[in-house]
Amino acid sequence: MVAPERFQKIRELLEKRQTDLTLVMDNVNKPHNLAAIIRSCDAVGIHQVHAISYRSSIRTKQHTAAGASRWLRVRLSETIAPVGQKLRDSGMQILVAHYCQEAVDFRSIDYTVPTAVVMGEELKGPSEEALKLADHFIHIPMFGMVESLNVSVAAALILFEAQRQRQAAGMYDKRHFSDDDFERLLFEYTYPRLSAVLRDQGKPYPKLDENGAFDTAP
Repeated sequence: MVAPERFQKIRELLEKRQTDLTLVMDNVNKPHNLAAIIRSCDAVGIHQVHAISYRSSIRTKQHTAAGASRWLRVRLSETIAPVGQKLRDSGMQILVAHYCQEAVDFRSIDYTVPTAVVMGEELKGPSEEALKLADHFIHIPMFGMVESLNVSVAAALILFEAQRQRQAAGMYDKRHFSDDDFERLLFEYTYPRLSAVLRDQGKPYPKLDENGAFDTAP
């Protein structure tokens, strides 16, 4: 059985997860960048991210990164257009990190509305398909000799600005999941191996008490 302290930490994690904030990695391919971005997403309370790749070599790395991430969902796709359309249909604004004439300071954006942030490939930046999806282009102002930041560093700056705004608005103080989804995820995060077995067998998850033990009450 799980320790009560760990169970409460998992519960608190889910209580603060932001289901209407996500990040899309558009052909980000270096393993350390993938891992760093996923860690930043977890740190700000994102529940689900998207990894896009049209090359099998990148998809292999993304699969590895997804498998190493237990605390948030990584959705893998070969093209960005249908992912972007689905995000837009769900009511999200799409922000593409890309320096151009139309780009605005990333801090000027309202991140308290449903938001998807798109980060492009390390060398080439966002794909043409990603650029077409943008509601806004955002950039990070810099005053040195370098022209751009590492993609994982840039993602962290943008995500923590989103966290700052959302925390100030009290968005981490209310649960974003339905009761059913919350209880399901709580069991899956607490007992990942057992939940996988029960899913394969088509059996329901047992109820958990306030300490994370199986509730045997009638």
